[in-house]
Amino acid sequence: MPDVLIFTLSAAFAAFGDVAGHERRGSWTWPGRSAILGLLAAAQGIRREGDFAALDALRLAVAVFETGAPLRDYHTVQTVPTAAVKRPQSRPEALRKAGKDANTTITLRDYRTGVLYGVAVAGEGLPALAEALERPAFHLYLGRKACPLNAPLAPQIVAAETPEDALRRLRLPPWAADLTACTIYADAGLPGGVAERVETRHDAPRDRRLWHFAPRPVQVRGVEITPEPPEAP
Repeated sequence: MPDVLIFTLSAAFAAFGDVAGHERRGSWTWPGRSAILGLLAAAQGIRREGDFAALDALRLAVAVFETGAPLRDYHTVQTVPTAAVKRPQSRPEALRKAGKDANTTITLRDYRTGVLYGVAVAGEGLPALAEALERPAFHLYLGRKACPLNAPLAPQIVAAETPEDALRRLRLPPWAADLTACTIYADAGLPGGVAERVETRHDAPRDRRLWHFAPRPVQVRGVEITPEPPEAP
């Protein structure tokens, strides 16, 4: 049976992107491909301009245990017309010189509160990824730096034919031991259950420096995932 890397993602606050506008930053209900690959890259110490070739070749599946509740935050943002200030030395200086010419707008940022997911990763280099998740090079968070993890990722490599079989061996946080996942979002081509439907998600990284993402098909599988209780010591 092939090896699969599994781990949990748990946080009090999370933000999972969406089609971004200038005034609103939405959030999907589960972490997409770009979010998970970004987290794996941060664990390995890969910066945005680094080599993502090995990570881009991975295949992913996400089990949803808890999507949490939506939370909207409001931010005041000020911008300075280029015609108002010429070559400022800093942003405070630009705002000060612009005075009443500064443009003030309110932006909306959406979060999810109290989320829990299981992730299955198939491909090459799984031992190095598991070790990086145990001892990450950079701070790990779910979407924004204000959204740190609130439980260990508990990575482990298991032998399994399908993502569903692998995810049943997750180690969930103690407070979530009785939760059951009923939906899995899987990359096309992964073995496993029949997809209830196929969705299009714009979360395949195309240009990480410019934040450009391409659409990709995602299989939505309805299947009950109840992780096995840990063995008694």
